[in-house]
Amino acid sequence: MKSKRAKKILKYSGRIALFVLTLLVALVIGLYSIMFVLAKGPSPTARDLFVRSVMETSAAKFLARMYFSEEEINEILDMGDDDNIKTDPGMITIPGGDKNNGEAETRPPFGTFETVGPDETGEQTPPETTPPETTEPVDEGVEVIDIKGATYDGKLIIISDPARVKVGLLDNYGEGYKGKSLRTFISENGALGGINAGGFDDPSGSGSGSIPDGIVIKGGQIAWGSASKKYRCVIGFDKNHILHVGNMTGQQALDAGIVDGLSFALGPVLIVNGVPENTKRKLGGGLNPRTAIGQRADGAVLMLVINGRQANSLGATYDDMCNIFASYGAVNAANLDGGSSSLMIYKDETLTTSAYLFGERRLPDVFLIMP
Repeated sequence: MKSKRAKKILKYSGRIALFVLTLLVALVIGLYSIMFVLAKGPSPTARDLFVRSVMETSAAKFLARMYFSEEEINEILDMGDDDNIKTDPGMITIPGGDKNNGEAETRPPFGTFETVGPDETGEQTPPETTPPETTEPVDEGVEVIDIKGATYDGKLIIISDPARVKVGLLDNYGEGYKGKSLRTFISENGALGGINAGGFDDPSGSGSGSIPDGIVIKGGQIAWGSASKKYRCVIGFDKNHILHVGNMTGQQALDAGIVDGLSFALGPVLIVNGVPENTKRKLGGGLNPRTAIGQRADGAVLMLVINGRQANSLGATYDDMCNIFASYGAVNAANLDGGSSSLMIYKDETLTTSAYLFGERRLPDVFLIMP
């Protein structure tokens, strides 16, 4: 009797296992087919979007390498970088004394931003904004704005007094040390909020956040990196709280007067001296979570984080980021580390959704909003 029952259990277990295995094989084949169509199908746009999206991740680069050689991938990723990017600090005029309690004299449209394409004449259609029904005073001189586009949503924080923006850095960098979560940086510095900043060595998504992928400048000195090496997408503030962005050597960054800063090896710089980079060259980029920072002509600092890798927000491209910053009056802006590092916290509230499955990532540096 027991033998028959055991045989029945074994029989049904075998059927269930076979069903599960068949289902998994079908899913794998289906996923592979979808990726094959994206990679090798008739649409170069879909192909480039697929390659750029997965190559911007720490763990999914192999998906692009299944279909393309490194040479083909590099050709798709090539953005034709401009090595002569240099910020003109004279384009930023910070009002003295903050007489209006941190309120800027001119403001960008307040509300929900949507990316709008060219009209029938080929001209870029101005974005429409929808004023919120109620405006809650979050903080003097600080505005939190909902951002929404065709493939993404996110948050933009505008800090009218740039002196309130601080670069949060680690005491030590390198092997044997660990980065800190954004929330820890905020707490230890007595800040109200902030966003993630520079990139870091992150093999297979397991980096500790203590090894920056570029330069780190702390108190006018190079804390990580070299004076002679050229770095892509250097971002930092000088003693007058003017944001500098560009591709430069460590020494050029110091000569520009950057007191505290960092870099993001993937870049790119988004806007320089009032000119969006995507009007001069192709930027592209995949659909991914994004973090970026910019500054208006009146000195106000713009912090932007876009949600990604979610059903309701796949993510934004570099072109999307350029368009958003241009819409809100940025004179200079640059892309920061994105993906699972992207996060915005303000007044103990997490304003964006992290794509990291295990809480908050350890980071090498952040941008903070001080009281």
